[in-house]
Amino acid sequence: MLGSDAVGVDIDTLDLTDRAAVLKKVRALLPRAVIHCAAYTAVDQAETDVDLCRAVNATAVETLAMGCRELDIPLVQISTDYLFAGSAGLGRPWREDDPPAPKGVYAVTKMEGERAAACWEKHLIVRTCGLYARPSHIAAKNFVKTILRLARTKPKLRVVDDQHCTPSYVPHVARALLFLVGAEGQPPAPWGVYNVTNCGETTWCGLAREIVRLAGLEVPVEPITTAEFAAPAPRPAYSVLDTTAYHHVGGPAMPDWKEALAEYFEELKEVEA
Repeated sequence: MLGSDAVGVDIDTLDLTDRAAVLKKVRALLPRAVIHCAAYTAVDQAETDVDLCRAVNATAVETLAMGCRELDIPLVQISTDYLFAGSAGLGRPWREDDPPAPKGVYAVTKMEGERAAACWEKHLIVRTCGLYARPSHIAAKNFVKTILRLARTKPKLRVVDDQHCTPSYVPHVARALLFLVGAEGQPPAPWGVYNVTNCGETTWCGLAREIVRLAGLEVPVEPITTAEFAAPAPRPAYSVLDTTAYHHVGGPAMPDWKEALAEYFEELKEVEA
């Protein structure tokens, strides 16, 4: 979206756990803002890979906050709906001022990362959920790609149906991030925490069924429980996020999750053509 105005830094060019290298890179680039998208997201593996997970999700954020403070620039920290993995919900979407209840190494370290970012005044913490990238991003791994692959190779799918969330399309979230940080000419939004997801809610089973439908496949998708899935790390039972605060500051409208998924499939047609 920013084209040549953005400088991407990935794992093959920078070790986020190397504080000296990170600070050197920030000083060399002299950016107008840092949008920190990197994270240790292998939530099950994190249960045994605690040190690396914390180094990436928390300690690295401390380093970036130091660099941003030094240059007096904003830090945008991407956070997660998993902050509410330890609660069954309040019967409504989670607001920014609801107390987090992280459970599991991934969720706890992401909470620590939020606190590290908030130590620098000019911070924007953006909580989101269930991200999936454009189909043209071939290397990106996500739930949509996984379901498409399995639906094309398996006679049936069994997907968790008791975890309620809002899957979100990366281009829509990225557009919101640029608005919040003031990257397109407008002033940045007030510093603080914002929930940014597509609208509506579903379960992973509901999302899988919609993926299969849009793909024109005839594979049955059977619902299972979180207990049946038996993953090592805890998952949120209800992690739908309230985006009122984001829309209140005038951010671009976030489409419904079904509209977003349909947009993904329109782009997929072009990629596969």
